[in-house]
Amino acid sequence: MGRFMKNVEREEKMGMVIVSGSANRPLAEAVCGCLGIDLGRAVVGRFADGEVRIKEFPHVRGKHVVIIQSTNPPAENWLELMLLIDTAVSSSAKSITVVMPYMGYARQDRKDGAHSPIATRVVIRMIESILANIPSMLFTFDLHSSQTQAVSARPFENLFLSSTLLEALKDSDWANTVIISPDAGGVRRARAIAERLGSDVAFVDKRRTGPNQSEVMNLVGEVRGKEAVFVDDMVDTAGTLVKGAESVMDAGAKRVVAVTSHALLSGTAVQKISDSPIGRLIVSDTVFIPPEKKFEKLKIVSSASLLGKAIRRIHDGGEVSPLFDQAFSWL
Repeated sequence: MGRFMKNVEREEKMGMVIVSGSANRPLAEAVCGCLGIDLGRAVVGRFADGEVRIKEFPHVRGKHVVIIQSTNPPAENWLELMLLIDTAVSSSAKSITVVMPYMGYARQDRKDGAHSPIATRVVIRMIESILANIPSMLFTFDLHSSQTQAVSARPFENLFLSSTLLEALKDSDWANTVIISPDAGGVRRARAIAERLGSDVAFVDKRRTGPNQSEVMNLVGEVRGKEAVFVDDMVDTAGTLVKGAESVMDAGAKRVVAVTSHALLSGTAVQKISDSPIGRLIVSDTVFIPPEKKFEKLKIVSSASLLGKAIRRIHDGGEVSPLFDQAFSWL
């Protein structure tokens, strides 16, 4: 009881309340543990037909509300987020920070056909319409494309998890390691990481034949006799990643490791990776990974500490950018 009262007193002093939807409560609880406060009691329920409703919500009048909710499928995760935001607004929150550790629909950030929607723009505008005129900002990790930040009229912070994940490989011989992007779109990210580590860089030139489908065309860069580390923002069906790993091993690499921020692991992804030449898959906990998707090659690294530091800076009116400067401090 004493610890609970101390946490309540600290929460009152901070003027901040953190709540979570049901997408990834363990991460939200871990973040609160890093900040030394209790997770606000926001209870998301369902009617008999599955309709989402907010059953309980903490007292937030005049406070800074931080809502943590990843928006990976099912789409109800997005709806939960919208309802939590609206509840905070109608409860007279002073300001709101919307934290999506993983932002779903970020891949649909451009037209890929004459009559296709730009889904990224749609979901961000939905959030903004609910936030109305309340001071607010959006926060996420490793957007699929940084141009998504330009869609929002609100402050939108995008922090990278690469350093946190790569620390699991800190004893590697980086001079004999190649950082690899699984496609041309991620070359900029791979090059920036390789420069910090003193490693070479390569990428897989591929042709995409449809959503979640790709055909490896060519490996650009030298990998023979070296450790190969694939770095990407997400692993979904793992088709691209596995084909890329096979092409790298065929080119003479000694070993392949994959580092990816968001582990969606859809369909047969777990089996594909288990049967592939990938020696280890290092991911974060931005997406909740159920027991049935955990396997021997998988290593999960917590993002809670970094997220907690970011939330603290946002609440105190500071800049998040110093966290970029602290990246790779373990080198």
